[in-house]
Amino acid sequence: MIFDTIVGVSTAIGYSAINVIRVSGIEAFEMVSSIFKGKDLTTVLTHTVHYGHIVFQDAIIDEVVVTVFKAPRSFTTENVVEISVHGGSYIASLVLEALISKGARLAEPGEFTRRAYLNGRIDLTQAESIMDMINAKTRLQLQLATSSLSGDVRKRMESLQTELLDIIAIIEVNIDYPEYDDVVTMTNELIIPKIKQLIQSIQTILEKADSGKVIRDGIKTVIVGKPNVGKSSLLNTLLNEDKAIVTDISGTTRDLVEGELRLGGLLLRLIDTAGVRETEDIVEKIGIDKTKKALEQADLVILVLDQSRELSKEDELLLTLTQEKKRIIVGNKADLGPSHLSNISSIISLSAKTKQGMNALEVALQDLFIHASMHESTEVVLGNTRHIGKMQETLQALQDALHAAQSHLPIDMVEIDVKNAWTALGEITGDVATDQLIQSLFSKFCLGK
Repeated sequence: MIFDTIVGVSTAIGYSAINVIRVSGIEAFEMVSSIFKGKDLTTVLTHTVHYGHIVFQDAIIDEVVVTVFKAPRSFTTENVVEISVHGGSYIASLVLEALISKGARLAEPGEFTRRAYLNGRIDLTQAESIMDMINAKTRLQLQLATSSLSGDVRKRMESLQTELLDIIAIIEVNIDYPEYDDVVTMTNELIIPKIKQLIQSIQTILEKADSGKVIRDGIKTVIVGKPNVGKSSLLNTLLNEDKAIVTDISGTTRDLVEGELRLGGLLLRLIDTAGVRETEDIVEKIGIDKTKKALEQADLVILVLDQSRELSKEDELLLTLTQEKKRIIVGNKADLGPSHLSNISSIISLSAKTKQGMNALEVALQDLFIHASMHESTEVVLGNTRHIGKMQETLQALQDALHAAQSHLPIDMVEIDVKNAWTALGEITGDVATDQLIQSLFSKFCLGK
């Protein structure tokens, strides 16, 4: 495809050592050469770096280094020049102004990556993984994004699509030459086993997708407990800062206190809540109502109990309220002596004050959210909500196809469902994509990416 020439700042605008300005398009070399005093960029070799100055309106703007990438050996597969200027928004804005005056257009959000996709350089999963890499806050988030960028998701989708095409080919042959095959025998011996195998493969992918999603998006984690069991102390210990007020006075926390934590390769979006108890204090009641609402929306509940004391009615109420949620039960204040809660299974004994037992909390978190075979299997792990949704559509279409085949419906009815499954997989990689989908995805990117 041939597009106009675009320009954008690929680094964050602000004070920094350098800013990188990216130019992509058929006239990239000519436009940059017209304001670059150094080597003629239209004659240099690809993948080379050159020193010079940017001159605009007879004035030297900056001393720069430019890097040249000739089509198709560039990110966008077009002619690309990257100009490294000194940091600061003013210098970058002057260079942008100079290039726009020469005919370049300011790039839209994600337009460089969109061109890479439209020109066949990458697929949609790889494009989305670029933003995931930029936004990564944990090792596992980066690992998930890197796997997708390397093409692991695309390869798995293509493998599944090939298996679907095999089924479609069998059906097409029967439709075109019905005299050669008995449709019932063909369905029972060839089509149904293949569909069942595909369903099993997709179910395995979806089982692990829960782990991928929490890695990518983080875990909304609510810390609950009755007043004065050490919820705020635990939050402060986890975050390694005095985020919440800690006193010996019950009911100190009146509102939700939030923070982010990297633990065991996962991102926890922590919320410390007001202690749950019977109270006549109007403000405290509001805080408790917020606690109950936060519980409903939580991915994980860390229920904090005071192990230096016997269970109270408030403790028992919270154990009941959270029993249907994914939860980790913590027995705090281990530094005060033997536990009175050893009868509670899977309780983690720790001390928020001395940090004793914090490693056990990390292990429990990984056991709860990371699929046991995730790191042992070669199966792809999906974390993107859009990909998971399309995979669920694929599974439903195949289950419909299986039902149709087992019910001996006309074979072309089975084919419709199998083709729907193939289309849903194609929408993951972008082999089948609408303009609206493409516009929506790339609008979320930053300007120079």
